[in-house]
Amino acid sequence: MLETILKPVTSFVLSVISAWGYAGIVVCMTIESACIPLPSEIIMPFSGYLVTTGRFQLWAVALAGAVGNVLGSWIGYWLGSVGGRPLAERLSRWHVVRVEEYDRADRWLKRHGLKVAFWTRLVPIVRTFISFPAGAARVPIARFTMYTFIGSYIWSFVLAWVGAKFGEHWQSIHEVWRGFDIAVLIALLALFLFWLRSHFKSAPR
Repeated sequence: MLETILKPVTSFVLSVISAWGYAGIVVCMTIESACIPLPSEIIMPFSGYLVTTGRFQLWAVALAGAVGNVLGSWIGYWLGSVGGRPLAERLSRWHVVRVEEYDRADRWLKRHGLKVAFWTRLVPIVRTFISFPAGAARVPIARFTMYTFIGSYIWSFVLAWVGAKFGEHWQSIHEVWRGFDIAVLIALLALFLFWLRSHFKSAPR
């Protein structure tokens, strides 16, 4: 079932990036960041593979991915600002947004503040949903954009780098990536908790 779904998605990604180059990466990552199911775990590794062919530069691939994520996050931010959770519920009927992920992102945002826009960009699934509650809360767009860009650049760079290492076997990344999702999430949460502890220790009492 999953393979049947991913096949046309992969074909679309390959055709867009092959035809449009860096602009294709921006387009695909914009779609992904706007909560439309188009996995960055396909987009960026393929782009990383093209680095090994000499067509792309790794830093530029990551930059294109981050720019696309920012553009898509602006769309999500705007939708959140005009519709909030009721809109998320309506979109969930079309499988565009999952209400559960919206609520999780909303809780993280309320609990940890705007910096969560950076951390969630490094967490699979949740990373694409943080823009909705951020828009609904009308958080400062400039800071939101900054955190989104930094987190997205790191995410895009890592995926593209791994794709370059896998070379012609880049498609196998999507199959094994899910096996690392839990480990990655645990590691990121540990780093986040360490940051929180350091932050509160250094804060004036």
